Amino acid sequence: MKSLRSLALSLGILTLALTPALRAADKDVKALAAKIDERVAAVWGDKIRPAPLADDAEFFRRVHLDLAGRIPSITEIRDFLDDDQPNKRRLWVDRILQADPDDPSYKEAYVSHFTNVWRSWLLAQTAQQAQSQPALDAWLQQRLKANVGYDRLVRELLTQSGGNQGDGPVQGSAAVFYQANENKPENLAGSTARLFLGVKLECAQCHDHPFAQWTRTQFWEYAGFFTDLTPQGKRGEIRVSGQERVIRARFLDGKEPKWKSATGTRPTLAEWMTATDNPFFAQAAVNRMWAYFFGTSLVHQVEGTSDETLAVHKELLDELARQFVTHKYDLKFLIRTITASETYQRSSTVSHPSQKDLRLFARMPLRGLSPEQLFDSLAVATEYRDSMGSPQAVRSQFLAKFVAQDQKTDYQTSILQALYLMNNAFIADRTSLEKNRTLATLAEQRTSTDRKVESLYLVVLSRKPRAEERERFVKYVEKGGPAGDPKKALADVFWVLLNSPEFLLNH
Repeated sequence: MKSLRSLALSLGILTLALTPALRAADKDVKALAAKIDERVAAVWGDKIRPAPLADDAEFFRRVHLDLAGRIPSITEIRDFLDDDQPNKRRLWVDRILQADPDDPSYKEAYVSHFTNVWRSWLLAQTAQQAQSQPALDAWLQQRLKANVGYDRLVRELLTQSGGNQGDGPVQGSAAVFYQANENKPENLAGSTARLFLGVKLECAQCHDHPFAQWTRTQFWEYAGFFTDLTPQGKRGEIRVSGQERVIRARFLDGKEPKWKSATGTRPTLAEWMTATDNPFFAQAAVNRMWAYFFGTSLVHQVEGTSDETLAVHKELLDELARQFVTHKYDLKFLIRTITASETYQRSSTVSHPSQKDLRLFARMPLRGLSPEQLFDSLAVATEYRDSMGSPQAVRSQFLAKFVAQDQKTDYQTSILQALYLMNNAFIADRTSLEKNRTLATLAEQRTSTDRKVESLYLVVLSRKPRAEERERFVKYVEKGGPAGDPKKALADVFWVLLNSPEFLLNH
């Protein structure tokens, strides 16, 4: 029978889902999610046999890592597994995204995690910049909490002063972004084109590539929109590096800007960039968010060629971009839609050879955790935050060891993380009976070994053990392991699970 806590939780989520705004949005989410599945399946034809849908435990851990940036606590996973509502997956996604200040589990989870995500995107994931940037973080948190449209977020970042972090949250965030690009028009041209337009313009900075779509002239025309940071000469004019040639600013679609008397170059660029008919902006945002959830983008432009790989997904990208614009660039709408699709909810376990090509999305790829996801998941699993207070110093030291990776399906960083965890004093400390009060309490409990092993699996892997796992670990603990001590053997199981590939990967 469902616990009173679970029942109350379910009723609270049901009330949330029945508000008119959410009910209307939910209808659009379901329709577009079905369209995702339809278009992806159309690409498969008869050749691809997709993986089945993930079970509740696999889905909940995945969506938790993606939206909250951490694994669920044992209470959260038990409540979700006990929830018998047929649409509970969408309801729990809504609960995480709502960031309700009265919700002890999720009041800051989505905002805090996506602040980390956006910081790493905006600052190009360098080792120094991967750490917290107070001004940028404060601005991102405000915008994410208010769920401002993506177009407004980009306009604000592009149009504010980049020279002073003390002029308020917007100016401060802009200062961090522009300083990361050394306030150079050519650096900002490359980074903003890549970030907000999905265009890899950098290779055209020095020369024309014989097979590339973008020319050197187009690169410097676009860079001309950032000349108001260091005003010299006429508005929108820039001297090409290493040449005497001066080029005037021009949009990437070939149109010339119409300057307004009191408007600088960057506001004019931002107005063109965020226009609803811009051929790049919405698609770039959708492609980036899709790549975040699947580890690879829908359509990928290979530098040095004029062909788009897997253009079979172009129609889906176009449809998602149109709906993103229709829904006023609502990032949460995009997140709800992607996570509601069967494409996102498929198992990561390979069940047929046809699922090998991850770009066909016939199964969920295995993805490496970001450094923030890994540490925050360790904190949940070992109850470090609860027992030690805010672990910022240890967290900063941990994050400094790893730089987030661009390709989430590349496991190189995860291997480094695994080696670090196996030899790290923090993990040794948190899996010690003497230092981890929760583990010690579990070891002392007058309950079956089977129940203790199940609890560890729920705590670390967010699922119950399979029959063969249960049998093997119960036998190991009851025999006491190498030391002949069942309590120490239970700590061994805890350490093994924390260092397992299943814990280190999102799947």
